[in-house]
Amino acid sequence: MHTLNKNDFGPDFRWGVSTAAYQTEGGHDADGKGLSVWDVFTRKKGNIFRNQHGNTACDFYRRYPEDLQLMQSLHIPNFRFSLAWPRIIPEGTGVVNTRGLDYYHRLIDQCLQLGIEPWVTLYHWDLPYALERKGGWTNRDVVGWFGEYAETCAQAFGDRVKHWMVLNEPMVFTGAGHFLGIHAPGRRWLKNFIPAMHHAAVCQAEGGRILRTHLPGARIGTTFSASSVQPLTESPRDSQAAVRVDALLNRLFLEPALGLGYPVQTLPFLNRVEKYWRSGDDRKLAFDFDFVGLQIYTREIIKHSWFMPFINADLVKAAKRRVPLTLMGWEVYPESIYQMLRQYAAYPRVKEIIVTENGSAFEDTLQEGRVQDDRRVAYLRDHIRQIKRARADGVPVNGYFVWTFTDNFEWAEGYRPRFGLVHVDFETQQRTVKDSGRWYQSLMEGRNLNFSPSG
Repeated sequence: MHTLNKNDFGPDFRWGVSTAAYQTEGGHDADGKGLSVWDVFTRKKGNIFRNQHGNTACDFYRRYPEDLQLMQSLHIPNFRFSLAWPRIIPEGTGVVNTRGLDYYHRLIDQCLQLGIEPWVTLYHWDLPYALERKGGWTNRDVVGWFGEYAETCAQAFGDRVKHWMVLNEPMVFTGAGHFLGIHAPGRRWLKNFIPAMHHAAVCQAEGGRILRTHLPGARIGTTFSASSVQPLTESPRDSQAAVRVDALLNRLFLEPALGLGYPVQTLPFLNRVEKYWRSGDDRKLAFDFDFVGLQIYTREIIKHSWFMPFINADLVKAAKRRVPLTLMGWEVYPESIYQMLRQYAAYPRVKEIIVTENGSAFEDTLQEGRVQDDRRVAYLRDHIRQIKRARADGVPVNGYFVWTFTDNFEWAEGYRPRFGLVHVDFETQQRTVKDSGRWYQSLMEGRNLNFSPSG
């Protein structure tokens, strides 16, 4: 019998949960909030599973006091959440909505009163729609718009918030939202992706510089989606295809921040960024982050494909490989988190890593007041064990945040996938702590959690 105990990670390791504004808050038009690109994107039929939307979501905008009390009762000490740009500056630039600021003041104050440390993400995908109408992330002016927003937030909340993240998963909101068109704002093709990518990468660094100027004592990071990428076979074509996909998924936004530029040698199509390049951008892309947030859920298996433009590579879906799956169709592969922690830590300028998201969606059933989600418990336990392994190997990973606290709106998938430690009945907004939530509570309380070596 093996045991897992949080004390094995030391007193300075940060344990917490992560959420995002659009996925939880609701209050889509409350107290002067402006439209976001997701407010508009969800209105078009066919964009979202069963045409669902985040207008109410978890109603966290009104229910945050009770949810934070529940979080405290589970002994969760750190809470990562995002600020909604259109709630703070409804038109994206210009007039600040004081009622929006007041909401986040109350939220942050409540966290601190309960002994919960707030970790704030500036941008988790909800661009003000007024800016999208001006080109959004494809318009170079977004650097100034974002800078104004970052400065407003730093000045408003910097006296109490000590941990900041600039962007959430820029590869996802630029790739899914500006190349594939399956996320807001629904733009497609390289003509939209390349400028959105470049401007987001500049904003990533610019946001860091603004936060550091105003908050010299704060810890400043940004977050990346990361997946271990492996070839289907050992053939040169599959191996080279995997290298290209790794560059796209795992290197594209990290390396510019480290001063290494874009991986154009591996991905020649990135040379098209020259059209949007301005003098000094090589310096503007770089920022010395205090930590890197990694968001790791699965691994990807890659094969060569002549039919996929630009990268000549294709994902081999987990379902076809007959491996254990989550409800998202993602392979359950805990070693991916170990591999990605090692990969990112190999960069000399990466000082510290925080796992800012990790979790799983399964078919949860509420029966007689209980959700018995054994597979989620096993998923969390096995990934935390891999983090412990990475720390033993000298990787500077010093935090772990579960995605997510409560079930929520999961973007294009709507409310079908449930990632939460806490079950939400979206008709009644009733909260029920799942078995996984009780398990995480036991871990937070410092108990020895026993498990068999095989499971």
